[in-house]
Amino acid sequence: MMGSMAREETRTPTSTTARTPAVPEARERPGARDARGWRTRLIVVGIVLAAVNLRPAITSLGALLEEVRDGLGMSGSVAGLLTSVPPLCFAVFGVTAPRLARRFGAGAVVCAGMVAIAAGLLIRPYAGGTAAFLATSALALMGIAVSNVLMPVIVKRWFPDRVGTMTGLYSMALALGTATAAAVTVPLTGALGGNWQSGLAVWAGLAAAAVLPWIPFVRTRGGSPDGQALARDSNAPAAAAAPALRVTRSRTAWALAVFFGLQATAAYITMGWMAQIFRDAGVPAGTAGLLLAVTMVMGVPLAFVIPRLATRLPHQGPIVLVLGASGLVGYAGLYLAPAAGAWAWAVLLGVANCAFPLALTMVGMRARSSAGVTQLSAFAQSTGYLISIPGPLLVGVLYQHSGGWGLPIALMAGLMIPQMIAGILAGRDRTIEEEATPA
Repeated sequence: MMGSMAREETRTPTSTTARTPAVPEARERPGARDARGWRTRLIVVGIVLAAVNLRPAITSLGALLEEVRDGLGMSGSVAGLLTSVPPLCFAVFGVTAPRLARRFGAGAVVCAGMVAIAAGLLIRPYAGGTAAFLATSALALMGIAVSNVLMPVIVKRWFPDRVGTMTGLYSMALALGTATAAAVTVPLTGALGGNWQSGLAVWAGLAAAAVLPWIPFVRTRGGSPDGQALARDSNAPAAAAAPALRVTRSRTAWALAVFFGLQATAAYITMGWMAQIFRDAGVPAGTAGLLLAVTMVMGVPLAFVIPRLATRLPHQGPIVLVLGASGLVGYAGLYLAPAAGAWAWAVLLGVANCAFPLALTMVGMRARSSAGVTQLSAFAQSTGYLISIPGPLLVGVLYQHSGGWGLPIALMAGLMIPQMIAGILAGRDRTIEEEATPA
């Protein structure tokens, strides 16, 4: 598959450079085609490894949340704050990604992001105290935030005619990393002597491995219009060719931001609290971790199928409705029979969580150019993550003060309705350039 993508990449210019003619001599240079193919294969490896590392920092913590709470002396409200830190960091740091990419190159920013993830995951279990744990978690989440925003941009620039396929591959790798961390963190912690610090720190090694394929792109700079280098396409000359956009004037951008925010709310509540819901219902800790893993692993096949299907539909609303209905049934099951039907509810909520790859796909579809995708990705993700911040915290507060999961689950189900409405609006066949380009 990588070989076919490499050949396609050499044939199709990125949309940000359509006004600038290609340089024939560059294509005829000896070894140029092989170099382009090598770079394309390497960027695919980099995308996959980066995606694998975008959630273990969160789901590994969710699997050991009770042990971390006991070890650090956290209350339920503070634990709810901890589960709200990821969307807060994604909102705060994600908005800086386009500016950093223009200055240093997107490859360099993603490489630095992987370094930040590795460092944060290695340090946080041993930092000592809740404040230090939160600060080092924020370091890792900062790296995740900038990579979150730049992944759709990288896909659009390198694979403009394969947005669905590459978004599916990226989303599938993300789901695989999420599920793996949820499934193996508890048994891995037991194998390492039962120490929760070791169980969390081990994921730093996976992040360190993701640094390697991005290193060749760190120093690639310039303004070449042929799309051969990632950082070249992200510099100012390419951006200047695109019309200025006022994204906040686009109704589609706002709908997509709300959809992104509400699906993120559901996802982080699930990753932070679902294992605890099952444990409180009498499910053993190891099984609760596996149930969380089942929820996450549903995204592996579906995250590859849904983006491909979405790009073939003029309106993505029907997919939004199917995912939302799965979530409503799953929440009803958690409320009525959390232990008896645990595996079924885990599967249904896993289907509902596939709103994330759908949202990423719509980011690539709702803008014509990679410059537009950059702006839309930063706006939708940063605004969306701001919207998602209160959800996990509110769940923790409701859980602590109500003494059960009835009210938190009712909140989760209630938020699914506006998520479906926003998704239908965001799925309409239009682009932000039609709404946000100044007259």
